[in-house]
Amino acid sequence: MSRPGARVANALGAVRERIAAAERRFGRAPGSVTLVAVAKTKPASLIREAWEAGQRQFGENFVQEAVEKLDELARLSGPGGIEWHFVGALQANKSRTVAERFDWVHTVDRIRIARRLSDQRPAFLPPLNVCLQVNVSEESSKSGARVEGVADLAAAVADLPRLRLRGLMAIPRPCTGFDEQRGALRPLAEAYERLRGDGLALDTLSMGMTDDLEAAVAEGTTMVRIGTAVFGPRG
Repeated sequence: MSRPGARVANALGAVRERIAAAERRFGRAPGSVTLVAVAKTKPASLIREAWEAGQRQFGENFVQEAVEKLDELARLSGPGGIEWHFVGALQANKSRTVAERFDWVHTVDRIRIARRLSDQRPAFLPPLNVCLQVNVSEESSKSGARVEGVADLAAAVADLPRLRLRGLMAIPRPCTGFDEQRGALRPLAEAYERLRGDGLALDTLSMGMTDDLEAAVAEGTTMVRIGTAVFGPRG
C-alpha cells in the first residue's frame, strides 16, 4: 500500500524527470526550467502533499478558490515558503486581492489591469512579479495582448513602480504533433527575445503545460505550468 501523499510525490518526480530529460535533449542548462504546479480545483491537502515532496511554486486560476487555500496554508507561505502564482484570467474587481496575496501574476494583458495591480500592491511587500499574456494564436476566445502590441504594453508596464516585469506568457492553441507544438510556441519565444534585445531586463518565458512541455523546453521556456500531470485530471 502506498504511503499517504505518494501519488503526488511520484507524479512530481515524473514531471521533474520529463523536464530534466528535455533540458538534456535540447541543450538547456540543468535546472533552467522552473515547475509551477497548478492546483486549479484541487484541495489544499494536495498542495500540502506536493510541498512535502519539495515543490514550492504553485499556480491558481480562480481568486476566491485560491484565497481559501492561501488561508489554509498560511503557515507554509512567506519568505522561503510557497511562492504563489496567479495564472488565470484576472478581472478588475479581483485585482486588489491578487496584488495583496500573490507573488506572481502571469496574465497581465492590458495597461489598466497593470496600473491597478501597481496601485494596490502593499508598500511593505516587494514589487509584484508579472508576465504579460500574449494571444499568440489570435483566438477570440482567449485573453492576451496581440504580438504586435506587446512591445508598447511592456514598455508601459516596466515603468510602474510596484510591479516587476519578468517576461511573457501564452496559452497557444492545442496541437498534437511535436513540430506543430513548437510552431505554436515560437511567436512567444521570438517576441521575448525581441523585447530583451530592446533592452528590457526580462528573465521569464512562461509557456508549456502537461501536453506540450517538451516542445516548450525546446523553444526556450523558463517556467512551465503543469496541472494534470501533477495533480491528476480536473473533476
